[in-house]
Amino acid sequence: MKIYNTLIRAKQEFFPIEKDKVKMYTCGPTVYNFAHIGNLRTYIHEDILQKTLEYLGYDVKRVMNITDVGHLESDADDGEDKMLKGALRENKTVWEIADFYTQAFFNDCSKLNIKKPTVLAKATDYVDDYIAFIKALEDKGFTYFENGNVYFDISKREDYTKLSGMNLEELQTAARDDVMEDIHKRNPQDFVLWFTKSKFENQAMKWDSPWGVGYPGWHIECSVISLKNLGNHMDIHCGGVDHIPVHHTNEMAQTESYTGEKWVNYWWHSEFLLDKDGKMSKSNGEFLTVSLLEKKGYNPLSYRYFALNSHYRKQLAFSFDSLKQAENAYSKLKNRVASLITGNDDASIEGEKEKYKQLFTECISDDLNTANAITVLFDVLKADDINNKQKLELVKDFETVLSLGLFEEEKEEEIPQEILDLVEERIEARKAKDFAKADVVRDKIIELGYNVEETRQGTKITKKA
Repeated sequence: MKIYNTLIRAKQEFFPIEKDKVKMYTCGPTVYNFAHIGNLRTYIHEDILQKTLEYLGYDVKRVMNITDVGHLESDADDGEDKMLKGALRENKTVWEIADFYTQAFFNDCSKLNIKKPTVLAKATDYVDDYIAFIKALEDKGFTYFENGNVYFDISKREDYTKLSGMNLEELQTAARDDVMEDIHKRNPQDFVLWFTKSKFENQAMKWDSPWGVGYPGWHIECSVISLKNLGNHMDIHCGGVDHIPVHHTNEMAQTESYTGEKWVNYWWHSEFLLDKDGKMSKSNGEFLTVSLLEKKGYNPLSYRYFALNSHYRKQLAFSFDSLKQAENAYSKLKNRVASLITGNDDASIEGEKEKYKQLFTECISDDLNTANAITVLFDVLKADDINNKQKLELVKDFETVLSLGLFEEEKEEEIPQEILDLVEERIEARKAKDFAKADVVRDKIIELGYNVEETRQGTKITKKA
């Protein structure tokens, strides 16, 4: 297998540290809001990476952090506190926000057939370990204390930019425009390991520490959680390309300073999903979530299919027109598979199916070329040198990696007759252009615990969560 290693900027043959075992870490969500589909594109491809490794016979231990700590998440540790922002937005505690959006994230993952990691680690469960980690860095001379905060001194790392390949001036330019300069830093790229003072006076999440009551900086959790669960040396560290210049660079600097040795063999990064305004984000245009796709009438697995038809290291432009095309192709694919199950089989045709398995394996082993792997899948469905039974065996085999739900039947939600009658009454009112009555009926449907929406396929009824 070959994967692209950001550290050497080239595809590289994969050799695990331990035979037949892979230690893998993926940066998890900050659970202050729903994940948008740009975030989820990365998680889809990380899922493909894990399942490809397992397909090739490796036992994968994958660790993911859940960022539920109310810290300052920005390129310079002084941006907005996203957990507190979410709590104020919804009039909840930060703990309630974290629990709600953690569950929402994994609900979305389930809809996209993304496998849960082996270890899920909540950041708030490791505070004592962060303090011990920082104390060790302090004892080794990698930190300084200024204005109540503990900073990591990047001047102590001559190889600080080896992951990004940037010089320090480029890194400063790469920082987001909304980041304010911290006058207490010795170097612009120094970062906070522990805060006791910040621009937030009413921080909800605080803990005792040798430096005062405070909370961890945003880079530290991934370092500590990975060390605690995977040891001092891991095979693969994953994330989005936006993590390269700052977050992963800082992770590497502090972790290798702590251990005194190389930390990660392969750095894996997924490219951006773009909308009409550029990189997709929660603040940029319409907030595109899995739930929104469903409300518009799309199957979430159509989005997975859309994502897998592009390479993870290429930027992918999203539009509803392109998603519609993907959904049409996905529906045809499911229908083709269904026809294999119900159709007659010509057992007299029994060719060599291993050649198709070999082609599929070559595609996914070549830096996760899922688009070509899907082409092989279509080649199997239209092949005339193997029978239907062999085709089904191959499709099921490929599905262990692609996870497109090709054998899943669409689940129809049972709607009470009372609701169905009201929906019909609303439809008739709309036809008669009696929109006032239609609105009254809609409100009654909502009061009874159901949502009613107009989609491309017609009126859609769903039970309220």
